Amino acid sequence: MYLILFIGIMVVSLIVQTRFKNKFKKYSEMPLGNGMSGAEIALKMLNDNGIYDVKVISIPDRLGDHYNPSDKTVNLSPEVYSGRSVAAAAVAAHECGHAVQHAKAYKWLGFRSAMVPMVNAASKLTSWVLMLGVMLFAFSKGGNPWLLAVGVGALAITTIFSFITLPVEFDASNRALAWLNHAGVTYNGEEHDGAKDALKWAAMTYVVAALSALVTLLYYASMLFGGRRSE
Repeated sequence: MYLILFIGIMVVSLIVQTRFKNKFKKYSEMPLGNGMSGAEIALKMLNDNGIYDVKVISIPDRLGDHYNPSDKTVNLSPEVYSGRSVAAAAVAAHECGHAVQHAKAYKWLGFRSAMVPMVNAASKLTSWVLMLGVMLFAFSKGGNPWLLAVGVGALAITTIFSFITLPVEFDASNRALAWLNHAGVTYNGEEHDGAKDALKWAAMTYVVAALSALVTLLYYASMLFGGRRSE
């Protein structure tokens, strides 16, 4: 059953990633009617929301756009920072949506930020602890589960983090789309629909990642607890 689920998740993930990249390429080639760059859009959205202490900077990572709450920076890839397309507008506004969440103390962003140190530690443990835990568990015939239990616990933390990320991402997109429409940045239906479509597929990558993490957690948890019951 888990093999089928893993294969299914892999296929869905490949489809979603391909669709997202194709959508981003499509809307990157759709020029924005008002001619604003992603950096200009980001600054305008921040200022329209009364945020003046967040910097908008360019980073070299393609598709590495993100908001960093620790140093209050909106980090945009070159194609978004300098781009004057519907895709650039959508991504820049989305990342500023996170800055607005931060400024307004959006609770799910607070939960997510509070978990970051714990998730970083858990991520470092997960791979090798699970591998060693499974080996030890198997060789001891289910009689020594402590290392596997630690790995499952670490994996549970990262899985919870993946699901807490979902409302944060969806809310940032909703804020971005509402502002793009209200500010007249995407001032016709085609541009607005394009921005909405691009952000929808970006959000789907987070949904698939969360489901993949859940299936992996259930697999190792069933190994742990199933082995204990069979003693």
